[in-house]
Amino acid sequence: MLEMKVMGIAIDTNTGSPIVVLNDKDNRKALPIWIGSAEASSIIRVIENIKVARPMTHDLIPDIIEKTGFKVDRIEINNVNEETYFASIFLTNDEGKEVEIDARPSDAIAISIRVNAPIFVTPNVLADGAISCDAAKDEEELQEFRNFIQSIKPSDFEKMIKHDKESDQ
Repeated sequence: MLEMKVMGIAIDTNTGSPIVVLNDKDNRKALPIWIGSAEASSIIRVIENIKVARPMTHDLIPDIIEKTGFKVDRIEINNVNEETYFASIFLTNDEGKEVEIDARPSDAIAISIRVNAPIFVTPNVLADGAISCDAAKDEEELQEFRNFIQSIKPSDFEKMIKHDKESDQ
């Protein structure tokens, strides 16, 4: 799994829908997830450090979790099906008990940024929805891989097989 951070909220110019954009720590991959306006507003309030007079839903949830003896350990965006993303919120308590709660990614993200819980994304989700932020670096790595593949000789495999047989004995 890859840990990602909230980069910000963008607006889809075609539909006007808000998008939360997650980035990896090296800013090499971005994962855009279309979300609802209420969730976008909730996330923006935290990013912009905007205080509200009374707690909103995403402010209440961490308080409820804490008052029941748990804390938000992490969230995982763990599946995507026909452009619908799925997430889980993982709670832990002092006894080490872990509870997994199914959640929409937008809600999970809105909660995680309030409690500084890490956001993880599974490889299958990244493969399906992530976009590259560093095409030059990707091209460089691809060229290195191509050079490596071209430099492999059949005799390299013979050495590997011989080494494996010797280690088995």
